Amino acid sequence: MTPAVRTLDLSRQFRAVRALDQLTLEVPPGIIFGFLGPNGSGKTTTIRLLLGLLEPTSGNAEVLGYNTQTHAEAIRQQCGALLEHTGLYERLSAEDNLDLYARFWRLPPAARRARIKDLLTDLDLWDRRGEVVAGWSRGMKQKLAIARALLHRPTLVFLDEPTAGLDPIAAVALRDHLSRLSANDGVTVFLTTHNLAEAERLCALVGVVRSGRLLAVGPPGQLSAGHDALRIEITGSGLTAPMLAMLGGLRGVTSARPDGRYLTVNLQSAADAPSVIRALVSAGFQLESVRNSAGSLDDVFQSLMEAP
Repeated sequence: MTPAVRTLDLSRQFRAVRALDQLTLEVPPGIIFGFLGPNGSGKTTTIRLLLGLLEPTSGNAEVLGYNTQTHAEAIRQQCGALLEHTGLYERLSAEDNLDLYARFWRLPPAARRARIKDLLTDLDLWDRRGEVVAGWSRGMKQKLAIARALLHRPTLVFLDEPTAGLDPIAAVALRDHLSRLSANDGVTVFLTTHNLAEAERLCALVGVVRSGRLLAVGPPGQLSAGHDALRIEITGSGLTAPMLAMLGGLRGVTSARPDGRYLTVNLQSAADAPSVIRALVSAGFQLESVRNSAGSLDDVFQSLMEAP
């Protein structure tokens, strides 16, 4: 089966900046893939390279079996994309925006009307279809831009921070819609997100990138299970600023964050927990309880970002 995305040593240099550094990646078709990393890590550059909007400095990439440098137009015809800008015409209504793009895609009139109604209904925008987009909130514009990206029923859709600006209810609805697209229609979704909990719930596969280099790739649960990190949640009283400073200097402690009577400490390994508890008690902390939790995708991500 042809991968939806395949790259080999894909790199892009912008003068002195190495935006993407020898990315080798394979994304199977029909899944939701999460591309994770901090701002400036190369995520948007990767999407633009995969769409043929940028040429690589070296290496190569294929999308849906097409080479990105020789068949960029064929790739864009079969893909949808939401990048940094929504691509909306703000002086038009929501319905007119989608109708215009549907005409670009040469959808027949009846199919055009039906598709627009389905998408606006799914994204809870149908009742406001006649409103001019300029007066809408950022979240509503984001939903309309997602509808635009899905309008022509693409085989693969690239979404750059799709839930940015959405309220929690709208974000859940969008995640459900993307899950149905993948499960029912076989659409491959390649998304970037800063919401690691969202990626953990939604994605079958994730890749973590930093400074243009791919650090890890795999199913979220597998990455978390293979990571020996631990979070301990400590309840007690008497925590002081010197105690927090002391914790930050202990071997194995990656972070310590107080919240009222609770103290959350992230560790590199479960073996580091006893020394943390002993140090706190010795310093005068009144310990009441300690609760352990396995490392999450967030723990894996933070560990990768902090690694030398």
